[in-house]
Amino acid sequence: MVDSSSDLFDYKQAFSRNIGWVTQKEQQQLRQARVAIAGMGGVGGAHLMTLARLGLGNFNIADFDRFEVHNFNRQVGAQMATLGQPKVEVLGRMALEVNPEARVRLFPEGVLPDNVDDFLRDVDVYVDGIDFFAMDARKLIFSECERRGIPVLTAAPLGMGVSLLYFRPGGMSFEDYFKFEGQSVQEQYARFIAGLSPAMLQRSYMVAPEAVNFVERRGPSTMMACDLCAGVMATSVLKLILKRGELRAAPWAMQFDAFHQRLRFTWRPWGNANPMQRLLLAFIRPVLRGQAAQN
Repeated sequence: MVDSSSDLFDYKQAFSRNIGWVTQKEQQQLRQARVAIAGMGGVGGAHLMTLARLGLGNFNIADFDRFEVHNFNRQVGAQMATLGQPKVEVLGRMALEVNPEARVRLFPEGVLPDNVDDFLRDVDVYVDGIDFFAMDARKLIFSECERRGIPVLTAAPLGMGVSLLYFRPGGMSFEDYFKFEGQSVQEQYARFIAGLSPAMLQRSYMVAPEAVNFVERRGPSTMMACDLCAGVMATSVLKLILKRGELRAAPWAMQFDAFHQRLRFTWRPWGNANPMQRLLLAFIRPVLRGQAAQN
């Protein structure tokens, strides 16, 4: 548990400029809500700080990693002063600097089978910020959210844009959409890419494709994409908690690409079993196989 307080802080004044887009009553609803975020890196850290500035009052945050120099281009907690420090501790402090009254529960070991119950306890919305390659943790959390009826949001940073997926309780599940069960790790990567980005708006402006290496578990990223993800994510969390407005659930996906200034909604019944997704997977698989062969 992280806690902090300040005689100078006043919640109503701190978040008064939200009023107009939300009512005073709705601001109090946000104050009482609890959001769980796994992953405090590029998107996860940006999600936390954006939601903290929206006035969310309760968080469960998880990450087992520490900040390194290669995080500087995209992670809000990465700076010289935090090198080598646990991401979850740094971001927990940052959230409390915005709202000292927030209740922030830390999970420095990440999310595992023996702590997932605690991680998801009393949670209104789960926000996915896990590293692309952490498939086992992602499948565990999504499965538990489905079982508990917790809405799930994932916003993927793609190039200089964002792709949003919403898994509604009682709707299409993560597994039904991505269809990971029984597949190799390499095939799961392919299916995750295809499911996150059915429109593939970012593909045409990648100028150095060799920067993507699935064998070494690395790829290019931009702060612009992380910031766009945070804006889209916080807006979606607001809509769910306040029950305001439509939010299209899977098999719908939304992708906005700032480089091309294009917005696309895609609808893929049967998820990755959809004929259009099968064609996309046929394109992605040889790329991954080629990388594996080179290594």
